[in-house]
Amino acid sequence: MVLAQATTDVVLTEAYYYFTVAIMWLLHVGFMTYEAGVSRRKNIMSTAMKNIMTIAVVTPTFYYVGFWVYFCMQEGLWFTIDGTGQGNAGEGAYFCGDGYVVPWDASFAPNVGDNLTGVFWAAFVLFSWTTGSIMSGSVLERIRISGYLWLTALMGGIVWVVAAAWGWSYGGWLVVHFGYHDFAASGVVHGIAGIFALGVLFNLGPRIGRYDENGGTRVFKPHNLHLTLMGLMIIFTGFYAFYAACLYIQAGTVGGFVNIYFIPTTLSAITYTITMAFAGGFAGGYVFSRGDPFWTISGGLAGVVAVSSGADIYSPSLTLLLAFFSAGLCYYIGGWIESKARIDDCVGAVAVHGVMGFWGVLLLGIFASGFPASGVVDVETSLLGQIVGAAALIPLAFFTGYIGSWILKQFNLLRVPPEVEMEGLDMAEYEMDFYPEHARAEEPVVHADGSEEPSAATLQSAYAANR
Repeated sequence: MVLAQATTDVVLTEAYYYFTVAIMWLLHVGFMTYEAGVSRRKNIMSTAMKNIMTIAVVTPTFYYVGFWVYFCMQEGLWFTIDGTGQGNAGEGAYFCGDGYVVPWDASFAPNVGDNLTGVFWAAFVLFSWTTGSIMSGSVLERIRISGYLWLTALMGGIVWVVAAAWGWSYGGWLVVHFGYHDFAASGVVHGIAGIFALGVLFNLGPRIGRYDENGGTRVFKPHNLHLTLMGLMIIFTGFYAFYAACLYIQAGTVGGFVNIYFIPTTLSAITYTITMAFAGGFAGGYVFSRGDPFWTISGGLAGVVAVSSGADIYSPSLTLLLAFFSAGLCYYIGGWIESKARIDDCVGAVAVHGVMGFWGVLLLGIFASGFPASGVVDVETSLLGQIVGAAALIPLAFFTGYIGSWILKQFNLLRVPPEVEMEGLDMAEYEMDFYPEHARAEEPVVHADGSEEPSAATLQSAYAANR
């Protein structure tokens, strides 16, 4: 009977992760839809293909490198392969602690004795895709697809995984020594991706015509804002599975679930948090932006990101308040980045994910100090521990993004030529216009020097009005 019960628990866990992974695919349907809506018509297909190819390059990178890094770099910027590490990937596959196994070992082949490794790996792969998709929105309409794929493989397959090894595992040094707590990855997924993207944007530069010599800012409006809003709503649906995948079924514990730090919790608790966070974020985005549709819905995302570190701890009322004011803060920071810092972040990912991610890390230290940080090690959360975590992860993200993109820039592999950018990436890459009935007539032509010609539709309207 004991054996049967153990087997049932394992199979339930396997099924649980399997279906969270399937639902998390909606995150990437949403990212593709969201970014395609933000793009101008001449770049829609290249934007969509970039999101698809994120999956193609990040998946094998994580399989051959990232999964190994997660279990072998929990003690710092060095590999632990001598039996002193603390992690294992489940039945039949052990890393760094109980006999080192390389990712392509035969134990990963179809193995009826291992119910957990594959689904646990897949959940992490979906988190990896998310980091790539976050950066993807920032660099729209001017990055080379080859340069983007190198960068997304670096971040999605390696960089964020190092951050997760340090602060999103029960054996990570930030957790063990400083009580760092980041339940639903405010810092190690969202913060890392947003700050990595910031490093890339410094080398990539703004789109042609985005800023003028007098300090002015030209707004490139989304070609289909409704599509953008729908994409974000799809992302929000996938967020419920994202949160659920941060839990693990643990029979015999209070609540039946534990989080990544082996602290007991429940699905009910995180359901309160994520739903109240969306509500508070939407309200805050609407109020502070005075009803701007893009920032209203982006406020919902900012609110959820800001409370994700403490989503297993916060009360619903606290969640609502934190999400509301965090959405407002994000709106003002996003505006400053766009107009004052003159950083062309097409979707506001640096503010929504990068800044709000690490803001959420600090909020946990302010509102949940003293809460147990680990179910394995006797350590408590603290503001100091959260600050140390942010201080370690922000440079990791920024400098890898900056250095990686700088190297690509030296080899002319980062940005498309000006003539390609003006013509549109779709025509340059696929030699066809995917919306010929529009003929890009509604979009103004922006030259390399920043000067602008009226669109064909504008000229036609002016001609008709003067007849």
